Formats: sequence, C-alpha cells, structure tokens
Amino acid sequence: MLTIRNLSKTYPNGVRALSDVSLDIPNGMFGLLGPNGAGKSTLMRTIATLQDPDAGTIKLGDLDVLADKSATRRLLGYLPQEFGVYPKVSAEAMLEHFAILKGVTNRGERRELVAALLNQVNLYEVRKRRLGTFSGGMRQRFGVAQALIGAPRLVIVDEPTAGLDPEERQRFLNLLAEIGERVVVILSTHIVDDVSELCPRMAIIAEGRVRLAGEPRETIRALEGRVWRRTIDKVALSEYRARYTVLSTRLSGGATLIHVLADAQPESGFECIAPDLEDVYFGQLHQAAAARAA
Repeated sequence: MLTIRNLSKTYPNGVRALSDVSLDIPNGMFGLLGPNGAGKSTLMRTIATLQDPDAGTIKLGDLDVLADKSATRRLLGYLPQEFGVYPKVSAEAMLEHFAILKGVTNRGERRELVAALLNQVNLYEVRKRRLGTFSGGMRQRFGVAQALIGAPRLVIVDEPTAGLDPEERQRFLNLLAEIGERVVVILSTHIVDDVSELCPRMAIIAEGRVRLAGEPRETIRALEGRVWRRTIDKVALSEYRARYTVLSTRLSGGATLIHVLADAQPESGFECIAPDLEDVYFGQLHQAAAARAA
C-alpha cells in the first residue's frame, strides 16, 4: 500500500502544482487521470524521490519514502513521460548497463535477468537491434523492462501510451496489467480509456487537487440518469454552454453531438444515456473550472 497524505508543492514561479493531495493506493493498477498541467507529473516525480514537496508524507508500507530515498529507489521502477536512450546501443547492452547501475554485478545473474526481462516485454528477438531503430511502442516496452530491474514493489508510468498506434497501445496495456497483478502500478495519464480498461481504482486530479477517488464503476454509477445527449447546430453550442453543464462535444456528420449533465431532461430532444468514465472525467473538470471561476 502506498499512502500519500497532505502533499503540497508550489514552484518558485508561484505555480501551485499540488495542493493537499491525499491518496491510498493498494497493490494493482491505479489510474491517475487528469489533463496536462493538472499536477500528475509533479506527483509522480515526488513519489519517485526526484523532487521534494513543501509539505506532506508518502509511505510505501512502513517505509518513509521522503525520509529514506535510497531505500525507496531500490524498491522503485519509474518510466517517465520522456526518457533518453543511446540510439546506437542495442537493447540488450543498454539493459545490462541499467542492471549494473541497479547493483546486479554478477555477470551470469545479470544475463539471466536481462534475457528474462526482454522475454517478458516481447523484445528478446530484437535484443541485438540498436534502440534508435525501435518504434515508439518498442521503446516504451524497453522502458518497462528497465523499470522492472530489481523486482520493484512500486512501478510508476507517466503518460505511457501517448503517441502509440492502437496495436502497440493494446500490447503495452496488456503488459502493464500483467505487472499489476503483483505490485503497485501507478498509471498517470490523460487518456480516459487507458484507465477504464485497466484500473480497478483511480483518482482524478485537476489544478493540483484530487477531485475524485474510487472505483471507476462506482464513479460512473453515481451519474446514472443524469447524462443527456442530443445533436445541435454548431452555431448554437455557445448558447447551450451558457444554459447547461456541457460535459463534452463531438462533431458527427456535420452537426455537433453534446453530452449534458442535468438531474432532469434539459429540454425536448435530449435523451438520457448510460454514462461512462469520460462523462465522470469531464464532469470533474467542469467542477474544478467552476470552483476556480468562483
């Protein structure tokens, strides 16, 4: 269990990236959902001991993450949104280098570990290829392999599927789900489908605050009977935004399809639909924007 309490961080330029964040994250896949600039990456870097908060605590079981960073790093696997590799080095050689840095000094043990990890992420057959020739999905899977060195208890992946094609994305998500059967895996993303497909528990963060935390299906159930849909002329969109809580809009056949949050039918022409996690997500972002405006 990863326990986060009252975590806050304000940067020197005055940007308040985290504001009193508290979360309980059990073993398994945990989705941290939020738009760009919500504070997700700041939270991930803080958990990974790459920066200090202004206030708050983080514990992994009995381990005080912020007080004992060396011990935390031995138990941590981290795949940041952007990570560099040497393009002319093979996947096998690079992974051996990372293993040495993690303290795997026995040559035979290290080779066995590297082979096992490359097999796990389905890169063994291309282990001799230079990393500069890898596709985006292959690079991400290599990143997972390096994150798994040392059998971590906590794995953090930050925006891992951005830019992947559908096949690579699904392969990558299947890999994360397999890893999440054994350890805490935090999936930080702005892609709603990644969370709805993978994570039994989640939180939505916006403007540095946790807006909602729980099980995706329970958060969806709370909106049942309150999400309405209709098609409107595009020129009328601003009028509907002024009158109703518009969760989302989508162009469909030259017209605009809108989802509205309301306790009763907003007007004739709206139909009540089954909500999904995207409706929950946009509803929380709307509340955050309304609170800021107030």
